[in-house]
Amino acid sequence: MAIEDYYGAVNQISQTTVRNVIGQFALDEVLSETAKINDKIKEIIDSHSEPWGVNVTTVEIKDIKLPEGMQRAMAKQAEAEREKRAKIITAEGEYLSASKLGEAADVIAEHPIALQLRNLQVLSEIAAEKNSTIIFPAQFMSSINDIRKFIEKEMKSIEGLR
Repeated sequence: MAIEDYYGAVNQISQTTVRNVIGQFALDEVLSETAKINDKIKEIIDSHSEPWGVNVTTVEIKDIKLPEGMQRAMAKQAEAEREKRAKIITAEGEYLSASKLGEAADVIAEHPIALQLRNLQVLSEIAAEKNSTIIFPAQFMSSINDIRKFIEKEMKSIEGLR
């Protein structure tokens, strides 16, 4: 009774409500939270149409067409977010790596022979990959004797604990 063309009136209220509600959300929210937006639009339309005897049962946004400029802006934003996450992950990896290197330096400071053992291991890996011959300087050979003495000393202390 309060309105002659309820179909046209609901249609106009719907269009206005869609514009107003969508304008309240960020673009990525519009694309990701359509169910929430649908509920909000239904509630508003229903509050206007209920006095006319019209009950809105469902509202569903089916298709959102974005201008090309907006699509480019969203793509840039998404790319920036991916780069940000990649940089954070890289920084966390660098932090962990530096922490572990610090711990390794502490161990080497306590056992200087460990550095020589590490050097031998690296040389062994290089020789295996490149099929190389490695020539050791005479002072390096004294380091090998130091390593041998260290290992013998450790073995004796282990045997003494038994």
